[in-house]
Amino acid sequence: MSTPASTPRDFPIRRGCPFAAPEEYATLRTEDPVARVTLPTKREAWAVSRYDDVRELLSDPRVSADIRRPNFPALGEGEQEAGARFRPFIRTDAPEHTRYRRMLLPVFTVRRVRAMRPAVQARVDEILDGMLAAGGPTDFVSAYANAVSTSVICELLGIPRENLEFFRDVTRVSGSRTSTAEQVSEALGGLFGLLAELIAERREEPRDDLISKLVTDHLLPGHVTTDQLLSTLGITINAGRETTTSMIALSTLLLLDRPELTAELRRDASLMPAAVDELLRVLSVADSIPLRVAAEDIELSGRTVPADDGVIALLAGANHDPEQFDDPEKVDFHRTDNHHVAFGYGVHQCVGQHLARLELEVALETLLRRVPTLRLAGDRDQVAFKHDSATFGLEELLVTW
Repeated sequence: MSTPASTPRDFPIRRGCPFAAPEEYATLRTEDPVARVTLPTKREAWAVSRYDDVRELLSDPRVSADIRRPNFPALGEGEQEAGARFRPFIRTDAPEHTRYRRMLLPVFTVRRVRAMRPAVQARVDEILDGMLAAGGPTDFVSAYANAVSTSVICELLGIPRENLEFFRDVTRVSGSRTSTAEQVSEALGGLFGLLAELIAERREEPRDDLISKLVTDHLLPGHVTTDQLLSTLGITINAGRETTTSMIALSTLLLLDRPELTAELRRDASLMPAAVDELLRVLSVADSIPLRVAAEDIELSGRTVPADDGVIALLAGANHDPEQFDDPEKVDFHRTDNHHVAFGYGVHQCVGQHLARLELEVALETLLRRVPTLRLAGDRDQVAFKHDSATFGLEELLVTW
């Protein structure tokens, strides 16, 4: 058995290549798969990097996602304080988590999402029409990736789309590891103010949207309070749009860097669903979002995580584990049995994963088909990445065509 490092490593660990896990993850998997780490908050926790261990950890009922636990391994200064106040359901345990998840599941089934494809396609075409009409160069993250992901989630919920950048700004603050609790609370307060107005409107005049359904089926009968509904809607917007924005933008940059992959998708559009899953695995933008606390002593890879210690499941570590994936650094659109954990695993696995896949398929296929001359407008070395955000991605990507 390997010997753990005597001194905790600093965490998070930056990526060297934006299209792969940090190089140090390979060392962790081999030498220190359950590694002691020091977080930006100066608190210590454990980082788990092997595929089998990550899946075991995330499916273990002895592990808690409750952000109120003292040793919750928050990576941002204000994350735990704000989370304990607003109680996003992804940071809760059963039965509370189960109740909120069941509220949302009927909207995100495979059948429901499949029926949304024509509407998503129409919205993507509309956004692309606007981008092309405005002309290049333009910031692809703002003009396309954020516009697609935010528009789709807003349309699903029934939120006006007048200011798409507002939602991006909220996530930029609330998802930053450098934001204070006051800054996070202020950003989320602005979002909740908007949502509270919409909830009040739907009480009086329900429509055919998710907010109306949740108000009618859960708020009015007294199953949830207004504050609980606000928290559920807030995390649905933040988590849903931020990860998809990052995936659209980062996938596009990878395809621009690797024209042979772009050519492969143009030759055979039927590859797109498999390509999306492979991009989800390779990019793993939500790498360190699964934050947990051991409610009891837990053994992984021959090491014991003591009860009440924080533990982080490294999704990128698992998704690049050569014990699970042959040649894991290779982007292979023909990969079979691609059982990645990009959406997490277990009872907290992303409730909106089917919608995310649909958005990625439509956004990438439409872009490749309609803008064959898309290219970078700036210096490739100057592309700015989001290293200090809960979700890895791009700050800006200047493109033209």
